[in-house]
Amino acid sequence: MATSASQTLRTPSLKNPSLSLSSKPFLSSAFSVSIRSRQNRGSRPLLVVVSAGLDAKPTILVAEKLGDAGIELLKDFANVDCSYNLSPEELCTKISLCDALIVRSGTKVSREVFESSSGRLKVVGRAGVGIDNVDLAAATEHGCLVVNAPTANTVAAAEHGIALLAAMARNVAQADASVKSGKWQRNKYVGVSLVGKTLAVMGFGKVGTEVARRAKGLGMHVIAHDPYAPADRARAIGVELVSFDEAISTADFISLHMPLTPSTTKILNDENFAKMKKGVRIVNVARGGVIDEEALVKALDAGIVAQAALDVFTVEPPPKDSKLVQHERVTVTPHLGASTVEAQEGVAIEIAEAVVGALKGELAATAVNAPMVPAEVLTELKPYVVLAEKLGRLAVQLVAGGSGVKSIKVTYASARAPDDLDTRLLRAMITKGLIEPISSVFVNLVNADFTAKQRGIRITEERITLDGSPESPLDFIQVQIANVESRFASAISESGEITVEGRVKDGVPHLTKVGSFEVDVSLEGSIILCRQVDQPGMIGRVGSLLGQENVNVSFMSVGRIAPRKQAVMAIGVDEQPKKETLKKIGDIPAIEEFVFLKL
Repeated sequence: MATSASQTLRTPSLKNPSLSLSSKPFLSSAFSVSIRSRQNRGSRPLLVVVSAGLDAKPTILVAEKLGDAGIELLKDFANVDCSYNLSPEELCTKISLCDALIVRSGTKVSREVFESSSGRLKVVGRAGVGIDNVDLAAATEHGCLVVNAPTANTVAAAEHGIALLAAMARNVAQADASVKSGKWQRNKYVGVSLVGKTLAVMGFGKVGTEVARRAKGLGMHVIAHDPYAPADRARAIGVELVSFDEAISTADFISLHMPLTPSTTKILNDENFAKMKKGVRIVNVARGGVIDEEALVKALDAGIVAQAALDVFTVEPPPKDSKLVQHERVTVTPHLGASTVEAQEGVAIEIAEAVVGALKGELAATAVNAPMVPAEVLTELKPYVVLAEKLGRLAVQLVAGGSGVKSIKVTYASARAPDDLDTRLLRAMITKGLIEPISSVFVNLVNADFTAKQRGIRITEERITLDGSPESPLDFIQVQIANVESRFASAISESGEITVEGRVKDGVPHLTKVGSFEVDVSLEGSIILCRQVDQPGMIGRVGSLLGQENVNVSFMSVGRIAPRKQAVMAIGVDEQPKKETLKKIGDIPAIEEFVFLKL
């Protein structure tokens, strides 16, 4: 039982302030070594000197063209080797002499590169946003921090979105091609006006916000959908936050600015095109994969979509015979969103500052992979780390569309003294679970607090001190989201917040509370939550429906207020049920509401 009221949690400071969580101090080129094992199993490792010199500066390899301003920043701190168009073999040969590597999208930083560095490579900088060309798992395994430059191209991407919006509305590209072919077809290329039209901005992050500002200046009515965008920030520039379905069904123009994640892949598909207003026009300067390109061609041919303007594609470059690219009502550009002189210089400066800061041992706000964590800490907290992330994922999926997630409260119950439990990793994993499902940001111990703050999310921590043995680090973790509506009303606790709580049992994370209802379900696979009238046979009816569709049930638990009153049934499933199956569950008379949650 609790011996004291909850108290504000204070994170213990690092015992050695000279050490950083983001990187280890670089081994200068004055004396660098690597340890390689002999091929015979069981033999002692062989110490090999890689390089020896008199210069104590680190060495940075720039493998692709970088703006002059960025190069000058690097040269003030390090030896800079600008070697472009390296083959994979040449890169692997050079990398063992380098402390940092800077690339754009054309250089593959594979596992072989990290292995060839023999432990010397401390930082990889990606001059841009995407990190698809960097093997993050290998980087983390080799203790190498990966940083990117996510902000410098914001205005350029927004401007390109507006340029495509206007060019599409007035048939600029088609009319240009027509005139150059010797034709003069004024009647064929009559356009539509932007003023007074409704623009739906799908994804209200940095670029989406800048597009909205510019569209307002053109006299457009702007709405937006983004589950993380604070409503007050949207209102400040005259934008209304709405649900996904409302956005796509009421818009005259749709501008996509969402990241490519499992939940957004092909989010504009046959089903969602059918919900749109006939004659809608679509702009995409985000990621190609968020649109089902075959479905878009069908929607264009059917007249549902009047026009599209695309800067990005699922495969780049797209096939020459692509029906989408060749469609007469589609305007295309070759991924030019960030291609301005100013943006390229800005990216160069941003990535140079990030790489130099990381080499100095400073915490990197733009880090995209997890830093090294002491093995003994990670071993003890491992199941709680999994629990923390899954609670975050569950909580955010319970938020109704259009609600801005701003205030999170995390409560830890433990018998340990405050100084014996550092919760930074747990807080980072909760943040990861909250943000990553609908974002392209990679959240880790280094950037978690920065990422949450950047999105207007305030996370407070409290702890309840329990009696008993401190052998286990935690008794339970509770996550609450305040001031939002819920997709599952029963997840709202008596105090008014979406509430989920979990424990680790026999090394396995369990969901033990939803709202005010006690449940017990293993956090494996996915979960169906049902609020029902408590009566005999409910478990059997739902289980039978799932069994008929070959959906395996791993756990099932019922929490109730009192016999024959309301109850919440939590069902763990290994596979995602079909929509038809979920509808059948919802049609059971005694079931008042239900929700399917992916883990």
